Amino acid sequence: MPPLFESGRMDSMPKKIDPSAREVRAARARAPAGVPHPHGGHRRGGAPGGVSRGSVRRWLAQAEVDDGSRPGVTSEESAEVKRLKSEVKRLREDNEILRRASILFAGELDPRNR
Repeated sequence: MPPLFESGRMDSMPKKIDPSAREVRAARARAPAGVPHPHGGHRRGGAPGGVSRGSVRRWLAQAEVDDGSRPGVTSEESAEVKRLKSEVKRLREDNEILRRASILFAGELDPRNR
């Protein structure tokens, strides 16, 4: 069986985007000033570096939320929620391990099992 990338089956995988391309200040600098696109876009034409217009639009919207000029969840808040969810998952797994261990050890100490 050929590797996945040589077989052409993985052509639809998302591209890794250079972090500097995501920099919203650069996206704002590239966007023309004046009237926005009538269909709600922030710029006309293709975005540089193979980044879609939709990605640039989402990055700009998130930057406005982070600046406080638009309501929504900031990047810092969403990163904190992600970190806390991960921590809760790890703690639940730890509690399950401890619960099962206590059941095992309690059964070994029970005199009726001897």
